[in-house]
Amino acid sequence: MTVIDETGEDVGGAAEAEGRIFNVSGGDWDDIISGLAESPEERIVVNMGPQHPSTHGVLRVILEIDGETVTEARCGIGYLHTGIEKNTEFRSWVQGTTFVTRMDYLTPFFNETAYCLAVEKALDIEDRIPERANVIRVLMMELNRISSHLVCLATGGMEMGALTMMTAGFREREETLDLFEFVTGLRMNHAYVRPGGVAQDLPPGAVDKIGSYVKLMRKRFPDYAKLCNENPIFRGRTEGVGYLDLAGCMALGITGPVLRSAGLPHDLRKSEPYCGYETYEFDVPTWDTADSYGRYRVRLAEMYESLRIVEQCLDRIQRTQGQPVMVEDRKIAWPAQLALGSDGMGNSLDHIRHIMGDSMEALIHHFKLVTEGFHVPPGQVYAAVESPKGELGVHIVSDGGTRPYRVHFRDPSFTNLQATAAMCEGGQLADVIVAIASIDPVMGGVDR
Repeated sequence: MTVIDETGEDVGGAAEAEGRIFNVSGGDWDDIISGLAESPEERIVVNMGPQHPSTHGVLRVILEIDGETVTEARCGIGYLHTGIEKNTEFRSWVQGTTFVTRMDYLTPFFNETAYCLAVEKALDIEDRIPERANVIRVLMMELNRISSHLVCLATGGMEMGALTMMTAGFREREETLDLFEFVTGLRMNHAYVRPGGVAQDLPPGAVDKIGSYVKLMRKRFPDYAKLCNENPIFRGRTEGVGYLDLAGCMALGITGPVLRSAGLPHDLRKSEPYCGYETYEFDVPTWDTADSYGRYRVRLAEMYESLRIVEQCLDRIQRTQGQPVMVEDRKIAWPAQLALGSDGMGNSLDHIRHIMGDSMEALIHHFKLVTEGFHVPPGQVYAAVESPKGELGVHIVSDGGTRPYRVHFRDPSFTNLQATAAMCEGGQLADVIVAIASIDPVMGGVDR
């Protein structure tokens, strides 16, 4: 190693050097000297994360800064690796739902539904899914869209110093998670959506509880608009920050609120409907500023649209009362005939009596279906849903067995993080926090 100063003179050692010091090892000496002569002003490289509270999980952002100006920004992912996609290859098709629900842990119902739609497409049973099951899926997804957006607004506000946004957002999210727990028994990681339908019907009283929730949210959501829409401090921190125009979004494959804030009303619920979305009335909110403020406005408007869809779902739930919530194919439907027993959620007593006392063939079939699983014909399919963060796609490959050969998720958090450099470079260091918050990434979905 040779120590040289700015002029290229050998100064012998670090203790004797003056000015900047460069550590040089290898390379052509003339190239080194000319490179040093043309080097720009000194830059500082800092790490934001992966333990930083404002990087939305274990995201590491490597920033090169010149004073307070960001000259380069790169994302370092891989600090949360649970191997969910690989794990599904060693479980049955139904057991896969218990893994994928944990990917983007703020949008479990979307992960489950996208996966199950792909499995159903591979089984060629898309047209045999009961109407009531599809209505329940839409209902739970739209409630989940609200809870996900609430976390985005709450944490984004907190990171800018608007603590009222945080307390209000998590207050409303708790109301939503209470509904999830009432319906599925769990606040998160539900595995409620299954290939062929849903695990069980809505419990008694669910319609009334959800109806009361809708009324409460219609009273509380306007508070967010009053707090932020025309707040000069909030607008000063978000307007023009994290700017990414429509051309940039298209080039990077960006979807969701980030894309719609650039003015394009792209939404898979409209362009490629699934679960009967084409029969619901709702609008696709857009904004025209292509910045963090626009993404906030889009998410706020989307929560109102989700309430509209939830109200329509409640009407259909009452109309389809008594209808099945799982496909009528006993070689696929599992678990079978769930019902509320004296000990809580459990299998129907009639079904247990049948398989345990009446039919050895039924018991064998039940045992093999639960332990081994059903077969999916060889082939590969792709299915996608519009998650709160953008297009959530699932590519599955089957070799004809009882478990997937390959499962790969196109998670919007992973794709949208590509925009970090475009949004942040040239801006201020403090604006990096706002820009990343407006993307709303969740590291569970970025797991690769």
